[in-house]
Amino acid sequence: MSAKNQKIKVGISVGDFNGISVEIIIKALKNKDITEFFTPIIFASGKLFTYQKNVFKVQQTYNYITEIAAAKDGVINMLNLTKDNSNIEFGTPTEESTQMAIDSLESATNALMNGEIDVLVTAPINKEEMMKQGFKHAGHTGYLEEKFGKTGLMLLVSDNLKVAVLTHHIPISEVAQNITKEKIKKQIKLLNQTLIEDFGISRPKIAVLGLNPHSGDGGAIGKEEIEIIEPAIKDLFESGIMTFGPFPADSYFQPEKYCNYDAVLAMYHDQGLAPFKTLAYAEGVNYTAGLPYIRTSPDHGVAYDIAGKDVADEQSFSEAIFTAIKIFKNRTEYNDLIANKMHVKPREKDNGRDDDPRRF
Repeated sequence: MSAKNQKIKVGISVGDFNGISVEIIIKALKNKDITEFFTPIIFASGKLFTYQKNVFKVQQTYNYITEIAAAKDGVINMLNLTKDNSNIEFGTPTEESTQMAIDSLESATNALMNGEIDVLVTAPINKEEMMKQGFKHAGHTGYLEEKFGKTGLMLLVSDNLKVAVLTHHIPISEVAQNITKEKIKKQIKLLNQTLIEDFGISRPKIAVLGLNPHSGDGGAIGKEEIEIIEPAIKDLFESGIMTFGPFPADSYFQPEKYCNYDAVLAMYHDQGLAPFKTLAYAEGVNYTAGLPYIRTSPDHGVAYDIAGKDVADEQSFSEAIFTAIKIFKNRTEYNDLIANKMHVKPREKDNGRDDDPRRF
């Protein structure tokens, strides 16, 4: 990890360069003053970025390096994964663009684990194409969980809304069978700790959504709320974690409701992400919480339909960078407080003397 007086090293994996990934990276770093706040290290190809920065008419220079130790503050560092030209076909995933996405992610993740970078920000990938080329996971989360040996939590964050999901990338037909009391308790405990350590919320209030319409209507539209979700909430609340619900998903995402809570746990992917992406729009960030290392990404995909047209909005990627930095600082401060916590020495037995200073 970087020392306190050093800039945070932000590693950036390139994603699929035939989508909008390179465009949003270039645009997010186009302000010449950006490197005053952190040190970016892109895991990609200098020739690839030189070509695309010209397409999008952005003036940008790079410090080309072959090892992270050579990275410099005050500039955009480019760790060259290849010196070959890239065959760019905007809007179409190719074996070359997919392999670059895999190589970039693996290289950046290894650097994160080795302490060579402080945080990782991942640009959008094409999961299906990567799996065709031997990548074993349907997304970043599963890959990082395997690499770090720990289960993470998909958490979508913006300034005033944080949404976690209990089940990730699985078919809707399998959602109900993947919801258990113990899983809910485990994920909420993880979410609660994340809100404390990574977001500085000392006493989080967590809402929980029901699985069925109207949260089951007292059992008339499903029993999961009565048999699984409500008992989990009760156990958590009694253990000291401020957990509430289950709330009907169709009416929860109104400002006067969700603003009363620090985060919400949705039962499945689209139940949480559809309203989040509607409300947060370009400001949303995907954070893989609960892992020993910090990884964020924008809350959108490769967007092949607009690739190469110079219309992609980089705001979500920029938010991902600064969210990762904020989390890193919060977590560092929290760990420092825990490490330096004052331990009160046990009082010695009163010797009965009137001049004992402990009497005053």
